[in-house]
This record gives sequence, structure tokens and C-alpha cells, in this order.
Amino acid sequence: MKTKPRLSTVQILNMNFGFLGIQFGFALQNANASRILQTFGADIQSLSWFWVVAPLTGMIIQPIIGHYSDRTWCRMGRRKPYFLAGGIMAAFALIFMPNAGSLAAIMAPLMIGAGMLTIMNASFNVAMEPFRALVADILPDNQRTTGFSIQTFLIGIGAVVGSWLPYVLSEWFGIGKNTPDGKIPINVIWSFYAGAMVMVGAIVWTIMHTKEYPPEIQRSFQPDSERQAVEHKAKFMDIFKDIAKMPLTMKQLGLVQFFSWFALFAMWVYTTPAVALHVYGAVDANSPAYQQAGDWVGILFGVYNLVAMLFALALPAIAAKTNRKITHAISLLMGGLGLISIYFITSPYWLILSMVGVGIAWASILAMPYAILAGSVPPAKMGVYMGIFNLFITIPQIVSSIANGPIVKHFFHNDAVYALLMAGIFLLIGAVSVIFVKDNN
Repeated sequence: MKTKPRLSTVQILNMNFGFLGIQFGFALQNANASRILQTFGADIQSLSWFWVVAPLTGMIIQPIIGHYSDRTWCRMGRRKPYFLAGGIMAAFALIFMPNAGSLAAIMAPLMIGAGMLTIMNASFNVAMEPFRALVADILPDNQRTTGFSIQTFLIGIGAVVGSWLPYVLSEWFGIGKNTPDGKIPINVIWSFYAGAMVMVGAIVWTIMHTKEYPPEIQRSFQPDSERQAVEHKAKFMDIFKDIAKMPLTMKQLGLVQFFSWFALFAMWVYTTPAVALHVYGAVDANSPAYQQAGDWVGILFGVYNLVAMLFALALPAIAAKTNRKITHAISLLMGGLGLISIYFITSPYWLILSMVGVGIAWASILAMPYAILAGSVPPAKMGVYMGIFNLFITIPQIVSSIANGPIVKHFFHNDAVYALLMAGIFLLIGAVSVIFVKDNN
């Protein structure tokens, strides 16, 4: 069995650069989808149900994409065709979603917006999973933590720019400040256009500057037993066999992921209405105060992504001094405290401090579980297991989307800040559960 050669930092950056573009678009969606849907008529009780399309499409698509990308080879490569196709489809959805109101003669804008959100999330999932597998495909084990950390760093850059762009266009250039009530602000629409262009451009950069190993060379890096195991003809039903045979480490990480992603989903859905009511005293999604809150939430989301971008660079060193489990546990602890602190804050500027803790957790969530997982998965099935692992991301989001609406309505009396408080507690539980994960280095 041959050993994979180490790559330079520049090569690892090029390999992951496309994820910067994907996260640019993903951040625009996370920071603005709730207020777009509310502007089109969604109420706070049903808001999380519109978001359910994101994890639902991911749960279905990512294992399938992983399964077939493991067995794909063409002139473009193994993983590249999938994230190029996903990026192009997501770009179209970014262009159309904020313009759903102009298609009102065909269908209700809320339904069109929800449909574009569905297409956008399906496309993001098609593009994201192959990028995770690409890092595991190309890098040796002793560079995987670095590879996923650099990926997180680039994700942070894309997310910061994507999150901040509507605020910058509004506050620095005056674009969107005079948008009539009931309309999507121009600064949001232009930001979505920019996201579409950046996404496709970044993915093309990775395609042009990254070389994948052909199947025969990839097989030379595998033990003989694993090489023989993948010689049989691939069948779609093999996905279910792989799920049944998933490694113990993956099952243990699944519990950690449940608490982490339940919390993240609640944060993405409810931060805008929570900050609007708790800090700005605004309830009406068409009011100027609510739109101001929405722009500020974009800044806050940019802050946590900026912190994640910087903290990601420190993750390999922290993991080397402690271990990957301790690093992840501490990070989730900081994120939990950050979300809980929002309940006690009434000044928009102090919310920046809350986002520092969230950013530390986000950096680790994007890197550490994958670094731990990669050491326990057969290389020949890296794509399909990365896709299956996405079930532990999508299932908690689906549970969160279904459960949080009634919880916010009946237990929290439509005060969304309590949903963020609950999310913080879930991150603390995740920090405890990661201690019991078996990490095969």
C-alpha cells in the first residue's frame, strides 16, 4: 500500500477554494431567507417549516451523491462534476429567490420563494458533499485536520462577506434604504446576484487548479482487503448496506451532531425575529426597524463566521496539544454560552460578544467531526460515508424545524429569544457527549 504525498498549503487552499463560493451563497441564505419569507407573508409559527426543505433535501441527496461520486471518473475528475453542477443550480436559485415577488401573477410569492429555497438547498447539498470527500481523497491522514481547518478558514471568508454584504450596501452606499414596505430591499437582491457569481467563479477556480487521483492510483493507497471489497459492481442498494455497517465512531458522533445541528438550525431560523423583538422592539417584518434588525443579524452572522475563520487556523495546534475530542468539546461549550448570553443582552453591539462564542463552535463543527470521522472510514467508501454522515446533520435540523414552531408558539409565546436560549443548552449537552466518542487516529 502506497502513502499519499503531502501537499503544500497553496495546493490545499486551491482544493478548498470552491467552498468559499458555496458558503458565500449559503451565508446569504442563512442571514436573509427568514426575512424574505416573512416579507412574502410567512408567520413566525410556520417559519421553521419552510426551512425544513434544507435538511430534508440534504438527507436524501448527499448519500446518493456520495455513493455515485465514489464510482465516477471522467475527464473532469471524480468529485468535480458534482460540485460544478450543484454550484450552477444554486446560482440560479440565488438569482430568482429575492425576485419571487415579481412573479406574483403566476403564483403566490411565498410559494415561489419557498420553492427557490428548496432548489437552492438541494443544489448546495450536491456541491458540498464532494468537497468534504475531496479533502479525504487527496490528503494523507496527518494532513486531514489541516485540510478541514483550511476549508473552514475559506468557508469563513465566504460567509463573512456574504453575511455583511447587504449591510455594507445599505449603510455605506445607501442602496436599499428607501425600499418601499412589502418589497425585498435592493441591497438584498444585489447581494444575492453577487453570491451567484462568486459561487460559480470559486468552484471553477478549484476545478482548474486541483488534480484528482485517477481510480487506479487511488486504489494503490488502499489496503489489499479494501481494494478487493470495491471490485464488485456498484448498486444503489449498497447505500443501505453501508448505513447498516457504519463504524462505531460515526454512530457516537451522530449524538454529538444531533445536539450541535439542532442548535444551529434554531439559531439560523430565529435570530432575526429574536433580535428584532428583543433588541429593536419590532414585530412587523415590513417595518423599517425589522429590516434594520435583519441587516444587523447579517453583521452578527458575519462576525461568527469571521471568528470561525480565524479560530480554524488554531484548531490543528489546539488538537495537537490536547486531542480532537477535547478541542471540539471546549468549542461547543463556548458556543453554548454565546447563544445563552443573547437572552441577557439588549444592546445590538454586545451581541457581537455572543457571536464570538458561536464562531468558535462553528469552526470546530465544520472541521473536527470530519477529521475524527475520516480516520474510521474505509478510503474506498469515503464519499458515501461522508454523505451518510450528513444524515446526522439533516435529521436534527428536520426535528428542529418540526418541533420548534409549536414550541415557540405554545411554550415561548412567540418570543423567539427563548429558542436561542434552548439552542445554547443543546450545545452544552453536545460538549459533554463528544467526550465519549472513540477517535481512531
